[in-house]
Amino acid sequence: MSVIESLYHTKISPPFYINKSTTFRTKFDRISIAYKIPNLSYYHISGKFLRHKKLLRVIRASSCEQEDRNNTDTTSANDSNNKNEGKESNNNTNNTNNKTSTTTTSSNSTGTGSGSKGGVGWWKKGGKWKWQWEWKPIIQAQEVGMLLLQLGIVMFVMRLLRPGISLPGSEIRTPATFVSVPYSDFLSKINGNQVQKVEVDGVHIMFKLKKSEVTVFESNEVAMEESEALVKSVAPTKRIIYQTTRPSDLKAPYDKMVENDVEFGSPDKRSGGLLNSALIALFYCAVLAGLLHRFPVSFSQHTAGQLRSRKSGGSGGAKVSGQGETIMFSDVAGVDEAKEELQEIVEFLKNPDRYVRLGARPPRGVLLVGLPGTGKTLLAKAVAGEAEVPFISCSASEFVELYVGMGASRVRDLFARAKKEAPSIIFIDEIDAVAKSRDGKFRLASNDEREQTLNQLLTEMDGFDSNSAVIVLGATNRADVLDPALRRPGRFDRVVTVEAPDRLGREAILKVHATKKQLPLAEDVDLGDIASMTTGFTGADLANLVNEAALLAGRVNKVVVERFDFIQAVERSIAGIEKKHTKLQGSEKAVVARHEAGHAVVGTAVANLLSGQPRVEKLSILPRTGGALGFTYTPPTTEDRYLFFIDELRGRLVTLLGGRAAEAFVYSGRVSTGALDDIRRATDMAHKAIAEYGLNDKIGPISIATLSGGDESGGGSPWGRDQGHLVDLVQREVKELLQSALEVALTIMRANPTVLEGLGAHLEEREKVEGEELQKWLKLVVAPPELAIFLSGKQESLLPLQVTTL
Repeated sequence: MSVIESLYHTKISPPFYINKSTTFRTKFDRISIAYKIPNLSYYHISGKFLRHKKLLRVIRASSCEQEDRNNTDTTSANDSNNKNEGKESNNNTNNTNNKTSTTTTSSNSTGTGSGSKGGVGWWKKGGKWKWQWEWKPIIQAQEVGMLLLQLGIVMFVMRLLRPGISLPGSEIRTPATFVSVPYSDFLSKINGNQVQKVEVDGVHIMFKLKKSEVTVFESNEVAMEESEALVKSVAPTKRIIYQTTRPSDLKAPYDKMVENDVEFGSPDKRSGGLLNSALIALFYCAVLAGLLHRFPVSFSQHTAGQLRSRKSGGSGGAKVSGQGETIMFSDVAGVDEAKEELQEIVEFLKNPDRYVRLGARPPRGVLLVGLPGTGKTLLAKAVAGEAEVPFISCSASEFVELYVGMGASRVRDLFARAKKEAPSIIFIDEIDAVAKSRDGKFRLASNDEREQTLNQLLTEMDGFDSNSAVIVLGATNRADVLDPALRRPGRFDRVVTVEAPDRLGREAILKVHATKKQLPLAEDVDLGDIASMTTGFTGADLANLVNEAALLAGRVNKVVVERFDFIQAVERSIAGIEKKHTKLQGSEKAVVARHEAGHAVVGTAVANLLSGQPRVEKLSILPRTGGALGFTYTPPTTEDRYLFFIDELRGRLVTLLGGRAAEAFVYSGRVSTGALDDIRRATDMAHKAIAEYGLNDKIGPISIATLSGGDESGGGSPWGRDQGHLVDLVQREVKELLQSALEVALTIMRANPTVLEGLGAHLEEREKVEGEELQKWLKLVVAPPELAIFLSGKQESLLPLQVTTL
């Protein structure tokens, strides 16, 4: 089928494009249409060239089905006989056109034509061609601005050039040659009355000699120190203008100029006529156009006060799913409860009839709350991978801009886009960036832009124009700062807490990452044991752990990843990286070795009395990043613990202060600052035990934070705020508890001097002790009776009575 036949038999929605030339007959006589050929910039229409550099001419046409083949045959016959029977061809064309016109008239009378009123537009029934030309700009206003800017700069620079170069449109001047001469020659010519005209511009002087003196001055090559080439280059028809520079400490000889009737003055630096004014105006317009081209926003056509982002689109940085790696629910582990909640939403979108027939509606929004790294964004990616609906993701920080109203505008555009593609899902990451509470202690200062953005978000989620087919997912790790209006049912119907995984969850996460990375594991690797060592690790921590283990194995060119690599990765995550080139020397090394040995001795004594307590497995005095000079590794128990008893808390206090007690025992009270972190952790634990957990008999089960803080709005509590006496009592009890724990630790050192000194010396020599070598020393540790009394809480203080008072 030829191109013309395809035009006749196919109803093409305008505009359409033909890729090659074709010829056919109409009432306009033979028209040859050749559409744009690569590397050319014109059309050929009726033997004339139409430049196609600025505008695109699109031909719109349609066809009918009644006389298509007759017209096709007529066109083909006319084309074949065109050269030999041109006149006859024209007659045939006229006949054809008359017939077509008649048919068109009848078509219009019956009302079956498809054209617009007046016969403009499309093919009508009967086969009459109608042409419609549409001019479409293919260049933007920014390009016009850049063109004006370039043109203005060029002409402005031309204006700043030295005199003698004529501007377009200026009067024709005789070409001039500028010759530089010393100032002394200028004075001599002035005194000799040889100068006709002088122009003074500060210290710069240009002058012109009298006609009778030009020839004499040109011939004096020695006096003027002109080169022979310059003299030869000066044609007799050229004007010669001499220029010189006046010394700043001399005055121009104005008196002599007046005496000799010399014409002198200064150049007019004002606007130089219509051309210069037009150039300056053009330059300013070009600069303004360039600034508008770089301006980050443009104004909407319909709303004067509504701003739009030209570069990032109306909805900010919102992205539609389908780009990058696809995440499925099978790739998410360790957060089964949160995954089930989101799977229900995906199932509702896939099979809504199952729920609709029961009168259920999908939740308007789901808020994912959890610590950083627990997998909130990963769950959202899994929803995007599982849902068979459009998934639009963005960050809340993208809504807030410098310009007031931009955030609300982007929220409107985002939800308008989602409603257009409904059913759909919107995911807003870190939603607390724009949804902070407008009342209470979180309102530090008024921020109209954030409040407008939040108000628009509230309206879109549950307002008069809300759409139940759009589900909003939000993620935050600061749910306490969110506005209550956003958290209410109807907006965020569900709040899903994404917690750190338990031991089984950590094992599942390790398996997912090991399988996904196709990690070759050695036979001694048990991911269950690795999961037991990583209590408190989040999903992101475990992913980094697997990657660190693989890097450590690849560093020594191993074929598989061994258990040792995982243990090293765990230690790097907990304590930091060992500094291989920074080692302790002299007395510092001995003090740190006794300090870590003291932790091991006290920890073993506590574990001998309390069943189920973890035991020390490794000691090291190699400095690590983060400021730690030593490291005592006590792996957690195989099962996760959610509750701690008072005797276990007391045992941990004694263990934390074991390093300080060892230094005081070995060096006769001369202690160092190495126990800084131990004291900080012990103080925090003791304060929580007394002020929050209610584990002190004198204070009782009272929450000091509640008494001291008041209500959420910042006002006083109904029973009156604490005035400070309870705080003093808590501080007294905390100090007494810590001093008692330190005294018990010293008692353990006195009961095990051989183990402390022997293990400390061995650690000082080897720098790292673990395994059976360490357990050989720790088996000799004995627990004194004072430790059992302190753990039971029967004796609050082992110190003199005066220590218990402030």
